[in-house]
Amino acid sequence: MEKDRLAAFSDGVVAIIVTIMVLELKAPHSAQWSALAPLAPTFASYALSFVYLAIYWNNHHHLLYAVTRVDGRVLWANMHLLFWLSLIPFATAWMADNDFASAPTILYGVALLMPAIAYYLLTVAILRLAGPASTLAGAVGRDVKGRASIVVYLCAIAASYLVSPLLALGLYVAVAILWFVPDPRIEKVVVGSNDQR
Repeated sequence: MEKDRLAAFSDGVVAIIVTIMVLELKAPHSAQWSALAPLAPTFASYALSFVYLAIYWNNHHHLLYAVTRVDGRVLWANMHLLFWLSLIPFATAWMADNDFASAPTILYGVALLMPAIAYYLLTVAILRLAGPASTLAGAVGRDVKGRASIVVYLCAIAASYLVSPLLALGLYVAVAILWFVPDPRIEKVVVGSNDQR
């Protein structure tokens, strides 16, 4: 099957998720600058979640750029990813509304962990279709950064429960910084191989 419908649907879902998140940013009823201060947790949560969604959208775009076709397994793996991404607005709102308390920060970590696992499974499904000798397989390699991210999410979830939600938030931000630049492995290998044609 062609990949175009999968890419278009995924783009639409991510756009809706961002729209849902931004609707949580309610303007204060006061015209004073001080009225913005209580919104700081909401804005910080929104900004971090927006960055995460942008990271997934960018890397998803790069991953699909390297794909020539998809099958049913890839379609379902992609839906699995979109399901977990669609829960980020809920976790974001709960965490922001409760000033980064432990339980909401743990749920937020789960809302970040599950898309990471789902993205890994999507990559596995695509690589299974493309084959071990494909250009994409060479670009993805052992995916150390993806696996390390999953471990950091697990540590952050534990840290929120055992130590401090602020430590967990620091770890969530660290993973976002790690992934902020789109994954160059695919871009270098696939775009480079296209330029040589």
